[in-house]
Amino acid sequence: MTAQLIDGNALSRQLRAQVTQRAQALKQHGITPGLAVILVGDNPASQVYVRNKVKACEDTGMHSVLESYDASMSEAALLARVDALNHDPTIHGILVQLPLPAHIDAHKVIEAISPAKDVDGFHVASAGALMVGQPGFWPCTPYGCMKMLESIGYDLRGKHAVVIGRSNIVGKPMAMMLLQQDATVTLCHSRTTDLKSLTLQADVIVAAVGKRNVLTADMVKPGAVVLDVGMNRNEAGKLCGDVDFEGVKAVAGYITPVPGGVGPMTITMLMVNTLESAERLLSNRAN
Repeated sequence: MTAQLIDGNALSRQLRAQVTQRAQALKQHGITPGLAVILVGDNPASQVYVRNKVKACEDTGMHSVLESYDASMSEAALLARVDALNHDPTIHGILVQLPLPAHIDAHKVIEAISPAKDVDGFHVASAGALMVGQPGFWPCTPYGCMKMLESIGYDLRGKHAVVIGRSNIVGKPMAMMLLQQDATVTLCHSRTTDLKSLTLQADVIVAAVGKRNVLTADMVKPGAVVLDVGMNRNEAGKLCGDVDFEGVKAVAGYITPVPGGVGPMTITMLMVNTLESAERLLSNRAN
C-alpha cells in the first residue's frame, strides 16, 4: 500500500483561481481587497515569506502594501502604524510578520490589530470565536489543513484525530477545527507519555512540532490520513517535515509532502481570509 499524496500546490492553484474570481466580483462594487504586510528587521526567512505573500496578492488581483522597517523601530511606532491601518478603508487585512525584534511585545502588537482585519487569525477575539464556533478568521495553516481534508472528501464525523503540537498558531486551533467537524480529538505535546499508543489509534494525524521524524511508520495505523505541518532541514540541507515521509507513505492512506503540501496552503488561506474580510465589508454596507 502506498499513500495517495494530497497535493498542496494543485489545491492552492484551484483555490486562488476562486479568489481571483471573487476579487473581480468585488471590484464591480468598487472594492479591491487589500492586505497590508508589516516587516520589522531583516530576518532572511521573513523577507522570503513576506515577498511570497505580496506576490500572491498581486497574482489574485488584490491590493497589497508592504511596509518594511528597521529592526530599531520602537514598539510605540509600530503600534501607531497598526492603528493607522486599522482606520484605512483600502486595507481589509493586516499582517505583522513574526518574529519581531526582542524589544517589541508581539502579543501587544497582535492585539492592537482590529479583529475585523485580523486575517492571520491570531487575535484573542479570533481565537475566542473559533473556540465557541462563531464567525471569525481561522489561522491560515490549520485552515489550510481542513481544506486539504475537504479536498479528498474526508468525513471527520466520529473519527479519531491526533494533533501533535499545542502551539497557538497551529496545534490548538487545529484541534478546535477538527472538533467542530465532530472528530474526537487528542492533543499531544512534548510532555505526552507514550505518543505511539495514541497515534496508532488515530484516523487522522496532524504533525506540527517542528521536529524531524517525530512520526514514523510504526506509529501509524494502516490507511490513516497524515498531514505534515513541519518545516525542517535534514543533514543535506534539504527541506523536510515532521514525518518520516518515505516510511509513513507505505502505511498511510493519504499523506502531504514537504515541500508542496501544507506550506502553499498557508498563504492561500491568507488570501481567502483577506477576501472574506472585504466581502464582509460589502455585506455590512448592504445591511
